[in-house]
Amino acid sequence: MPDSPNIPEVIPASFTTRVLRLFRPSHQHTAFSATLLLMSAVMLSRVIGYVREMYIAWAFGAGALTDAYNAGFTIPDFLNYILAGGTVSITFISIYTRFLAEKKEDEAQKTFSVIVTVMTTVLLVGIVIAEFFAPEICRWWFSGFNPEQLKLCVHLTRILLPAQVFFYVGGVVSAVLLSRRLFLFPAFGPLIYNAFIILGGIFLSRPLGISSLAYGALIGSFIGPFLVNAFGAARVGTGYSISFDIKNKAFREWVRVTIPLMLGVSLVTADDWILRHFASGGVGVITRLNYAKRLFTVPIAILGQATGQASLPFFARLFGEKRTQEFTDSVNGSVYRVIAAALLFTSWMMAASLPLIDLLYRRGHFVFSDSQQTATYFFLFSLSLPFWSAQALYARAFYATGNTLTPMVASTLITLGSLPLYSLLFHVYSAEGLVVASDLGIMANCLAMAILLRQRKLVTTGQLRWKEIGKAGITAIIAGALGYEAAKQILVNNSKKADLEALGLLTITWAAATAGGLWATRSELPRDLFRRKTTTYPRAAELQAEELATRNEP
Repeated sequence: MPDSPNIPEVIPASFTTRVLRLFRPSHQHTAFSATLLLMSAVMLSRVIGYVREMYIAWAFGAGALTDAYNAGFTIPDFLNYILAGGTVSITFISIYTRFLAEKKEDEAQKTFSVIVTVMTTVLLVGIVIAEFFAPEICRWWFSGFNPEQLKLCVHLTRILLPAQVFFYVGGVVSAVLLSRRLFLFPAFGPLIYNAFIILGGIFLSRPLGISSLAYGALIGSFIGPFLVNAFGAARVGTGYSISFDIKNKAFREWVRVTIPLMLGVSLVTADDWILRHFASGGVGVITRLNYAKRLFTVPIAILGQATGQASLPFFARLFGEKRTQEFTDSVNGSVYRVIAAALLFTSWMMAASLPLIDLLYRRGHFVFSDSQQTATYFFLFSLSLPFWSAQALYARAFYATGNTLTPMVASTLITLGSLPLYSLLFHVYSAEGLVVASDLGIMANCLAMAILLRQRKLVTTGQLRWKEIGKAGITAIIAGALGYEAAKQILVNNSKKADLEALGLLTITWAAATAGGLWATRSELPRDLFRRKTTTYPRAAELQAEELATRNEP
């Protein structure tokens, strides 16, 4: 057959070229490549985040100073959540993506400018008020702090408050990039932020003490979440002009869908605030809980946050194009893979809790007894990994439909209903009870999201691949038990060598048992986790032309 002059010749790109293409700032990602990139970036960011926590543990241990430092983030985080928070990118992505699909670039730019201008002004007013009332708020929230701790907490709070402006604006700009399927800059903003906290401690700890970490966080918030994303947006021609046009139709739509998220309080965010409130009476308890929770958030970020962040634009597009069945299948497929993978990883985390915590944190002022207590918290937190991961996807399924009121009303009610449970379990079982309450609360939150989606006939949980999830669950129980028994052969007793030996033997046993279990049950999970799925759109011819044009790009 003769060659047709109308059909361009397609030269298959090499594997190396395809991988390097993922890290090109202008590369528009598929759902698969976006998830891969974000998982890699989140993993790297969490590694740097661990180095940050490791440095803090080495330099300051787990005591009154570190309790005050961790508590210092509470008011800034709360203000950011109430006035802007993660709601910015979540709700803005759907609106901005719709404008791009309709070729309304000018409307997208106007809406972007109005949201940044108006909400930054509101946030600045909130920061000034919070700076003024910081002593009173800290005194109420952390009633167990002694006067010196309270004074330090107020000082650190006031340093960290201005950073919320950079997080907010960076969040909006990040949403612009995500809407354009440009994931590189948003992926590496948090990495830079964590790096500057470490640098602040290294270079400023001698003259400033633990305050150096807060100054590092402030500088990092400007360079990472804000400046990096702003640079990326400028590269794709995103413009900004000061605008207080609150009559803008799209801005009002954004306010309508965002207000429920601002007024509601999700346990996903409030959990840390609640833990710190109840734990403020014990020296070092906030810090040990924080170390356990921060390490626990590594798999949460990879399985839930990265997958959810990458999936939201694609969920939104499928729903916007009224491809309901594909929307349902996409959400169910993502949830199944995340839950199954989380079950397997949970079993390893629980078995490895003590040697892992001891190896990662024990050094300097952080002693073996701190490792033992932190490992207990980490063990208990690990039980809820599947629920933390799945709820991130269920929530974004709601947000993709433009419905923010329903999930936030449910989340707020669950948060309020969980407070007596936190209080009861804390008074009965101390800090361990707080972790159990956290697990139960997030489980209720996840189940509520799933039930509400089913009631609205958006996502039917009956279509989940329960048989495959069951295979992963059985395999996880067996692999975790065998790994734990193998690690028991080596006594973990304040020795780094013992930690490494226990982790090595445990991991080999767990991996072999996991591989054997998945093979014996004929699980399809390994194939499903690494199979690349493509999504087609009505603009098939246009997208095919784009693909043909980009395949040979360097």
